[in-house]
Formats: sequence, C-alpha cells, structure tokens
Amino acid sequence: MNKVLIVDASESDRRLMAGLLVKSGYEPIAVETMEAAKDEVEKLPPGAVIVADASLRDSSAKELINWQKAEGFTFPVIAIVNNLNGPDLLEVMKGGGAVDVVQRAALNKQLAETVVKYVKPKNVIIRLDDVLIQRPSDEFANIHKQIERIAPYNANVLIIGESGMGKEQIARAIYQQSSRTDKPLRVIEAGGAALVSKHDPASGRSEVYNRIRGYFKDATGGTILIKNIHLLDFDRQSVLLHILSEDHPDVRVLCTAEPELREMISDRSFRSTLYYLLCQVDITVLPLRNTREDIQSIAEYFLAICAKEKGESVKRLDVSAQKALNLHNWPGNIRELKNVIEVAACCVDGNTITAADLPIHHSSSETKDSLRLRNPKTEKQRIVEAIEQANGNITQAAKLLGIGRTTIDYKILKSKAERNEINNSLTTFITKALHFVHETIINLKNVVIEPVTE
Repeated sequence: MNKVLIVDASESDRRLMAGLLVKSGYEPIAVETMEAAKDEVEKLPPGAVIVADASLRDSSAKELINWQKAEGFTFPVIAIVNNLNGPDLLEVMKGGGAVDVVQRAALNKQLAETVVKYVKPKNVIIRLDDVLIQRPSDEFANIHKQIERIAPYNANVLIIGESGMGKEQIARAIYQQSSRTDKPLRVIEAGGAALVSKHDPASGRSEVYNRIRGYFKDATGGTILIKNIHLLDFDRQSVLLHILSEDHPDVRVLCTAEPELREMISDRSFRSTLYYLLCQVDITVLPLRNTREDIQSIAEYFLAICAKEKGESVKRLDVSAQKALNLHNWPGNIRELKNVIEVAACCVDGNTITAADLPIHHSSSETKDSLRLRNPKTEKQRIVEAIEQANGNITQAAKLLGIGRTTIDYKILKSKAERNEINNSLTTFITKALHFVHETIINLKNVVIEPVTE
C-alpha cells in the first residue's frame, strides 16, 4: 500500500483528504506543520507522494520542495491551491517545483485522480547513488578526464546540458575528488534560492541577500552547487554577483544549467559578468540522442539495479527492445530512460524484455533536435544519418525524419539521379580532357623543331 503524506493546516481538510485516499487504497499520513512534515518525509518509503498546502501557516509547499532537494529526497509534491489563476500558482509550479496542483474546492473530484498519476509501486523505484553511471562513449570518457583534471583546483565550474543528463552527478563527482571534501557541500535550487535559508533583519541587508549569503556562510571552506542557474531571476543574479565579487567567500561554486543559458547571455537576461565568474571552467554534456552508444549500457545498468533491489535475477533486453531503445530520441534523456526501464522491469513476468514491453511515449518535444529535414543543404546528410540509425530500415528512417516512405524513396532516387548526373558529367569532362591531351601529343609529334642558329 503506497503512503501519501498530507501537509495542511486545516484539520477538516486533512480528514477529508485522508478519507478519500483510504477509499482509493492509499495509506495517508496527515500533519499540520512544516517541521512535522520534514520528520515524516525522512520516514517515507519509495513510491510515496506528498500533498501539501501551497500556503501553510509556518511555511509553504515551495519551501518543502526546496528542502527535499537540498536533503536529497525526490518525492513528488502535489500542491493544494485556492484557485488556478493567482501568482501563488506560478510560484509553486516554476523551476521544477510542484508536479501538479489540486484546487481545494475540488478535492473530492481531483485528489485521488491526481495522486494516482505520481505514485509508483514500491518494487518499481530504482534508487540511485550520487555516482556517475559508466558509459562507453568517447564523449563520456572526455567528461571523466575533465573531472579528474579540474577537481583538485578551486576554479568555479559550469556544467551545461539538457535536463535529465546527470549534470548534478558530474558536479558531485568534482566535489568528491576535490580537496574540499572535509567541508560541506550545500545544494541550492536556483528557482527557489530566495525562499530558503535564514533571514537576519538586523543585518540591514535585503532578505534575498541574507538568504543567499547564508548558504555561503554555511558552506565556508566547502562547495556550493547551484542547480539550474539559468532560472535565477535578475535581482538574485545581482545579489550572487555582489557576494562573489565583493565578499569573496571561501567557497567553490559549481553550477548546472540548460543550454538556453548561452542564449540568455546574448539577450542580456543573464548577467555576463556573473556568467564569467561562474564559468571559469565549463563542461558540456551532450544529450543521449547524440551518444546512442551509451543507451544500452545505461539501460542494462538500470536493469541490474532494479534486480538487486527486488532480489530477482537480471532481466535482459531482446533485439527488438534494443532496437526500440536506439530508435527513440529520448527528449527526457537518462531520466526518461530510467523510467522506461524500471516500469518494463516491473511489469514483465519473464526474464526477457521486448519492444512491446517498453512504455516509450512519443511527443512533439522529440523533434526539437531530431533528424527532421529542414535545410535542403543538409538533407542528404540527414537521410544518411537516419538510415544508419535505423540499421538500413528505410521505413524506420522515414519515421525518424518525419516524412513518409514514398517521400524518402523519392529523395533517395533523386539523390541517386543527381549523383549519376554528376558522374556522367565527370565522365564526359574526363573523356574530353583525355581527347584533348591525345590530340595535343599527336600535334607535338608533327612539329618540326628548327635548330637554333647564331
């Protein structure tokens, strides 16, 4: 039976929600305050869900979310809101906050159907350490070399890559190989950095300054990891810039960001001076679709972890499953692959996973950097890449390109015709050139060279 932690100041609503969840087969735990909620979170088993009031008397759902992240918990939080159009809703959802919301007036209708979307069976969850998953690609080998090279030094590091590629694990690997491991590692989620830590009104500084400065004080001599630095708003950027450039804290700063950060520098929505302070060294992490040789080894790693946690033998991927994994573009990257593997490992009765067992969901987001044809100048190369990726299967290649089988056949034939035309032109040119050389040699033989007289 999955547990659901209810955090709400209203006793009557706590009773209502607990009753609804019991009827739906869940085991509810109801608390009134944030401190009680934190105590209960530490006891929650894998697969649990948290339902929290967006505005508690002593805190908020957002603070609970940020506290979870700082402590390493990953339980999904569903926020209870009074309406769906206020600023509080935007605040609780942004920056990787609440996974969903439920209107208080519609608890009877919405609570159970919302909770069911996020709870997972206890035996499905793959619990991962903060270590890097070993991968065979050259790109990953280069990242390992970068970590080993820069870890011993105190340079600030910016790790850029798409969501779900293990950027935080790279940052933690740098910390673990650094000379600062005897001092704390503090983790900040940039989307909520001003909402946590402590505020000292007597300092004369702004609340945002005091809260962010509090992190640096707590991490003196150690390391701060700022996750999703691109979510830091302009005011907080100014505070962080001031702390780093004026206060000079004895703290190494590691940051993660998505690729849009570079665009934010160009359009001046992110301070370039702060960027260069944070990016003394940078590590770029390519998305999973660009390192497809890693897919199978990562999938097998997750299968091994799942088998260990369930006390079962390791399940294997058959040829069809391997092919399906390789054909998918993984917009959610390693995080999405993990979800697919853990569900398949749970639902398959035997020891073999086939393509039909993989819950791969296709969405429009996949096409952002896919093989779809956009530019006639690169069309031929994309067709070649798609055919190689599909192991010569033209129908699958057409799907990767976002075109029909007839269209790709036409483009291949057109390409062959163009190539033949070029070859014919070259043949004609070479024939004419050889004929010209032949005629020139014959003419030279007929030339009478008169002796030179003085």
